[in-house]
Amino acid sequence: MDYYLSPIREQGFELEIKNSLFITTLRRTQGREQAKAFIEEIKARYPDANHNCWAFIAGAPNNAHLWDQSDDGEPKGTAGKPMLNVLQHGNVGEITAVVTRYFGGIKLGAGGLVRAYSQAVQEALDQAEWSEIYPRVPATISVSYSLLGKVEYYLANSDIEIVEKRYNEDISLDLAVIERTWAGHKTDLVNLCQGNIHITETNKE
Repeated sequence: MDYYLSPIREQGFELEIKNSLFITTLRRTQGREQAKAFIEEIKARYPDANHNCWAFIAGAPNNAHLWDQSDDGEPKGTAGKPMLNVLQHGNVGEITAVVTRYFGGIKLGAGGLVRAYSQAVQEALDQAEWSEIYPRVPATISVSYSLLGKVEYYLANSDIEIVEKRYNEDISLDLAVIERTWAGHKTDLVNLCQGNIHITETNKE
């Protein structure tokens, strides 16, 4: 699959097991800062909860640098890790899940906690509405000032994002492009500019 899923809007789900209430809240979060801010928001929303356990994949699913999780006081490995495991198997990205627990007085045991936190996240994922996110790669094009209007009009009606413009002798546009559609766009841009365009792509490792 060349895309992953991210929630369109915040999604909640409540699960009660042996008098303990598990409240899951999911939201799209782009990057660690957004993920951490969302976690703090949920902690402030439920300040009297016993635990606010969380897991996030704050970028593309294959970017392990943007994974993290916390048991928030539950026994080690019984909450955050199983929550993250559910996210990792869902082809989802740019997402944070927080499961808020109000303890009901009956201990669930390690296995019971793992099952409860896993189920709480899975049920919320099952109910969420999703948008398809296509990973982007950087590219740069340089054109003369006389061609800028045509090029910008084309880009505005495409799936290409303009990240930055730099004005020098020519105009350089730093782009974020979707790999699967970029080859076609390159051909269109070369034709549009009658070859008077310079395209630079970042080499993939």
